[in-house]
Amino acid sequence: MQFEDFDLFSSDAAAPPPAPSAPPIVRLQYLVDNTPAVIYCTVPSGDFRMTFVSNNVTHMLGYTPEEMLADPNFWFDHIHPDDAPNIFSSLALVFTEGQRVYEYRFRNKDGNYLWMHDSLRLIRDTAGAPLEVIGSLTDITARKTMEQALHQRDNEQQLLINKLSEAHEQLLQSEKMASIGQLAAGIAHEINNPVAFVNSNMNTLQKYSDTLFGVIAQYEAVAAEAPAVAAKLAALRVRADVDFLRDDLGALVKESMEGLKRVRDIVQALKDFSHVDEAEWQVSDLHHGLDSTLNIVSNEIKYKAQVVKEYGVLPEITCLASQLNQVFMNLLINAGHAIREQGTIRIRTGAENGWVWVEIADTGVGIAPEHLNRIFEPFFTTKPVGTGTGLGLSLSYGIVNKHGGRIDVASELGRGTRFTVRLPVKPAEVSQNH
Repeated sequence: MQFEDFDLFSSDAAAPPPAPSAPPIVRLQYLVDNTPAVIYCTVPSGDFRMTFVSNNVTHMLGYTPEEMLADPNFWFDHIHPDDAPNIFSSLALVFTEGQRVYEYRFRNKDGNYLWMHDSLRLIRDTAGAPLEVIGSLTDITARKTMEQALHQRDNEQQLLINKLSEAHEQLLQSEKMASIGQLAAGIAHEINNPVAFVNSNMNTLQKYSDTLFGVIAQYEAVAAEAPAVAAKLAALRVRADVDFLRDDLGALVKESMEGLKRVRDIVQALKDFSHVDEAEWQVSDLHHGLDSTLNIVSNEIKYKAQVVKEYGVLPEITCLASQLNQVFMNLLINAGHAIREQGTIRIRTGAENGWVWVEIADTGVGIAPEHLNRIFEPFFTTKPVGTGTGLGLSLSYGIVNKHGGRIDVASELGRGTRFTVRLPVKPAEVSQNH
């Protein structure tokens, strides 16, 4: 085999012809028109009128470059009205910073708004004078939609967490109220019996003392016929101070009877407050609930506040009495805590147009305006650490809302606070179930 006529490594072998090359301007045009972003140029002044728009704008927004270049205000007129002010107010910064980035909604040919990522850069000539502004528009609608979905999901999860937290706190409060109810039932069982026989004994003692002093009076009347005996009885009477004993024994028995009545009232108030056997909606007297709650919290407020009751005429309402008593307790205790030395707690009630209202006002320190919008938030409190959980008003708000009502608050620093609980006579939830 002869190889003289074909040398693979010979420098004299014929080279393949070079591939044809596209002109640089054609290559650049192809790259610009096929990038994911729309490339555009504007004049660097005034209305930022567009001077160039890449052809891929038709695919992204539906407009032709000619349409966009023909209208000097095209860009401004198609930005979403809610996004435009922020862009217009800061666009001039491109001349000092050299570049700006915006995210805004832009109306496409179909009339829908797409989210755009717009990156602008100022180009200067060799002398440093502004030459033009080059920008690139990228469609970020998918990303924004995903962000909004994630944000909504975060909000829903946070709302669920808040609801779970509130439900947990309400469960703890319900368990505490059930424990109080069981304690009240035990107290009533253990105390009512001894209180009953002590009360009976005091009544008997009252009768015995009346009888005894009656006998003494009769002895003195009989002895009046015998001067010597009368004198001795008179001396004994003075020595024993019978008049004082009669008056003081009567006062002691009366005070003891009042004390026993107070014990019975406290036990009954505790039972009324807890309503351990009332888990259903039922018709209740709010005045009775207020009075029972006042008995429970009296030690919290009696040394610093005078309670003034201005009760109106209230119809009985359908409610969960124990839960409303809890609301009244929170408001009354807060009112007492707001009064630093001496003050007044005023309780007013009234009814109109199928609604009732209970107003609890104090002459305490008041609530700062910046805190008024937060007082019903869980765990928010203005009390010192260790003296408040920040749950009382939050739970109260939830209870009143469950009844279809609302709580209004008005306060002035240094003059006091007024809470008004408004409740329907018959909540819609109950009406729907009956």
